[in-house]
Amino acid sequence: MYFIMLNQLTIRDFAIVEHLDLELNQGMTVVSGETGAGKSIMLDALGLTLGDRTESGAVRHGADKADISASFNIASIPEAHSWLTEHDLDNDGECILRRVITKEGRSRCYINGRPTPAAQVKALGEHLIAIHGQHEHQRLLKKDHHRNLLDDFAGESKLATQVREAFQHWHKLDSELKQLSEQSAEQTARVQLLSYQIEELDQLDLQDGELKQLEEEQKTLANAGEILNTGHQLINLTSDGEDNNCAQLLNHCLQMLSDMQSESPSVRQASEMLNTALIQVEEASSEIRHYMDRVEINPERQQEVEERLSTIFEIARKHRIQADQLPEFHAGLSAELSGLNRSDEELEQLAADVETARNTFQDLAAKLSAKRDKAAKKLSKLVDQQLHSLGMPSAQISVALNPLAQPNAQGLEEVEFLIITNKGQPAKPLAKIASGGELSRISLAIQVITAQTSTTPTLIFDEVDVGIGGAIAEVVGKLLRQLGETAQILCVTHQPQVASQGHQHLFVSKSSDHSHTHTQINTLDDENRIQEVARMLGGIDITERSLEHAREMLSLA
Repeated sequence: MYFIMLNQLTIRDFAIVEHLDLELNQGMTVVSGETGAGKSIMLDALGLTLGDRTESGAVRHGADKADISASFNIASIPEAHSWLTEHDLDNDGECILRRVITKEGRSRCYINGRPTPAAQVKALGEHLIAIHGQHEHQRLLKKDHHRNLLDDFAGESKLATQVREAFQHWHKLDSELKQLSEQSAEQTARVQLLSYQIEELDQLDLQDGELKQLEEEQKTLANAGEILNTGHQLINLTSDGEDNNCAQLLNHCLQMLSDMQSESPSVRQASEMLNTALIQVEEASSEIRHYMDRVEINPERQQEVEERLSTIFEIARKHRIQADQLPEFHAGLSAELSGLNRSDEELEQLAADVETARNTFQDLAAKLSAKRDKAAKKLSKLVDQQLHSLGMPSAQISVALNPLAQPNAQGLEEVEFLIITNKGQPAKPLAKIASGGELSRISLAIQVITAQTSTTPTLIFDEVDVGIGGAIAEVVGKLLRQLGETAQILCVTHQPQVASQGHQHLFVSKSSDHSHTHTQINTLDDENRIQEVARMLGGIDITERSLEHAREMLSLA
């Protein structure tokens, strides 16, 4: 036998429930009660612990807050255990979900005592409980629901998610490729312009510091004659003149100091200073000679330098920058062109990535299509059998896989449930069925079959038997009891034939005092259970006949 998954539900000050501690067992647990007693309050409270949205009036009148907690044994639910471990919320195989709602409407969710966003609680809840509601047949009118049912039945919900993610990845890359391709036309013109400009600058080949050097050389060449004449005069004045050049005058001064034959510090210092001056003058004269050796009157070189400078300044004016900024400008254009060339490479790579992503999607989608096709045949057969047992002997369900003109995130085909209710009629979409009772039974048959393949350990059926009765209701009860042999089943029902099949029976009742209305849920013993089934059979007045009938129904379960 399997473990009890949902162990306990505790409710404080929720709706009209003041205080409720409910322990749940394995097998099929039925929940019944008089109309208006609040049979669905327990499920509403449980839904809040699983992350459902809160509504106004959730807090009991007069209370400050509602506090609801549900305890699960997840020792045999590896998916839930992995989820908790991944989110660092594991607590040695136990999982406690808690929801606190204030009367102002604020609420907080907790997993094992730690505050957790409702979206994460919902994600965990998918591994713990599956709820089949009384309005399930309305969802059955939507094709998206058909697809989800088929994928769940096939056990390929994970593959369906992979297909959706692969499609989204493919289309994201494809959108990027289209955007980049549109930019590429503009870039082509820019590349051509940059290539021309860079080629011109490559030919110019202006080096760092060259401009300053050329300007100095041009100035020197342009003034070579004047420079040479002035240089000769300087040399004559410093050292080579016949009379009274600087060097001769300084030597004469030094001789005069020597003739003074004075040991005075002032005289000695003056002598040192004159010696230093003589050395400086001689070195200056030497430097002038070296400079003049490099100066020549060279019209050809002057023309070359001036033409080079003219070319440099012309290109600088074309780009509206200073001539000394040309090397930096050249480097910037080269970097931009390199980036655009990389964009071309990226465009090619992105195109390859798009093709890879498309192939990945196609492979996954084709695999999902094959799984769907196989599961569709099996599901149709099993649902047909259930429909026959539910009083629709001529019914035939077919799960149609209609290829899409363009694939989408759900795959390569549209999934649609079709039904034949009477022999000789064509298959019709479920939405075309006029009878609500037939649709309810079809929905119930599908729910029962898909529940048999569900990996969720706790299944809740909330008045899914609406619209049926008599022998058909008995069949439904037996089906749910059979499910209760391998899963924990909670079933809210108003059918005695279903209630009598439960392994346990919870009774919801309502009472009022002068100021408040209270709801409570009690586990019925054998005798009280007979009374409740009899009430469900006969209404307010319980007769001996209805009691006997109730005993018989319970004994046959």
